[in-house]
Amino acid sequence: MAPPKKYPDDLRERATRMVVQARRDPATMTRAIKRIADQLGIHPEALRTWVKRAEIDAGDRPGTTTGDAERVARLERENRELRRANQILRSAASSFAAELDRPSRRRVGFVDSQREEHGVQPVLKALEQTPAGIAPSTYYAARSRPDSARAARDRELAGKITRVHEDNYGVYGSKKVWAELNRYGIEVARCTIGRLMRENGLRGLLRDKSPRTTRPAAETGRPVDLVKRDFTATSVNELWVADITYVHTAAGWVYASFVLDAFSRVIVGWQVATSLYTDLALDALQMAIWRRQAEGTDLAGLVHHSDRGVQGGFNWSSHHPD
Repeated sequence: MAPPKKYPDDLRERATRMVVQARRDPATMTRAIKRIADQLGIHPEALRTWVKRAEIDAGDRPGTTTGDAERVARLERENRELRRANQILRSAASSFAAELDRPSRRRVGFVDSQREEHGVQPVLKALEQTPAGIAPSTYYAARSRPDSARAARDRELAGKITRVHEDNYGVYGSKKVWAELNRYGIEVARCTIGRLMRENGLRGLLRDKSPRTTRPAAETGRPVDLVKRDFTATSVNELWVADITYVHTAAGWVYASFVLDAFSRVIVGWQVATSLYTDLALDALQMAIWRRQAEGTDLAGLVHHSDRGVQGGFNWSSHHPD
C-alpha cells in the first residue's frame, strides 16, 4: 500500500476555504467536498478532515482545537523527557551519589549501563546539571582508551561480587562476600570488596534493633566443651554444629536454627519460627536425627555442639546417646 500523500499547507488552506464558501447548508457539504476535491486533485476524505478541523478551530464544531492538540502533544513529550531524566538521575544517585569525587571512569560505566535503555545523549544531558556530569568528549575519549590493569581487575571482581551478592538474596555485606570469595580461592582484600560494592550500589542487609538470640545458661549442669573450639571432622556424622540466626522481614523478625555437619558442610536439620521459643534449637536437632535415622544411619559417637544459650535445654557439646 502506498504511503498517504502529503499535501502542501497552502493547498489545504485553499481547499478548505473553497468548501466553506461553496456550501450554504450541511446538505450541500458532501457535494461541495467531492467537487472541489476532484477539481484540485485531493482525496475527498482528506478534504473532509481538513474542513472538520477548520470548523473545530473556528468554534463551529465541538472538539479539540489544533492549538490545544499541539499543546497537549508538547506537554506529553516534555513529560516523557522529564520522566526519563528522573529515572536516569535516580539510577545515578543509587550508583555513586555519595562518591561523586571519584574518577570519571565510574561515570563512564554508568552511562554505558543506561545507554541501551535511554541512549547516550539523553543520559549525558540529564547528568550535565549535576555533580555527576561528564562531557561528551570525555565520555567518548574514555571509552576509546583501553582499561588499566586495575580497572580490568576491578571489573572482573565486580562481576564475581555481584554474583555472590545475588546468589545470597542480596543480604551479604562485604565481610561475608569476602569470606565466600576466599572459600573459592579468590584472594582479595576485604577493603577492595567494600569499595567495589559501594561503587556498584551493593550493600548487605542492615540489622536494626537486633534481637538477642542467646541467653547464657546457668553454669550448673553445663556440659563441657568436647570440641575445644576445633570444628574439624574426618567423616560425616562425627560433629554437628548448631547455631541460631535471624533476619528482619516486612512482617517482623524471623528466627532460624540450623544444624550443620562439620565435615560435609551440609545443613542436616533446621527449624524456622517467628519467635525465639525455648525448643527452637532442639527441634532443629531432632529433625536432623530423624532424617539420619530414617536413612538407617548409625549416630553412635556423634558430637553435637551449640553455643551457650539455653534454647533447647542444652549448651556447648554433648554426645548423642547410643
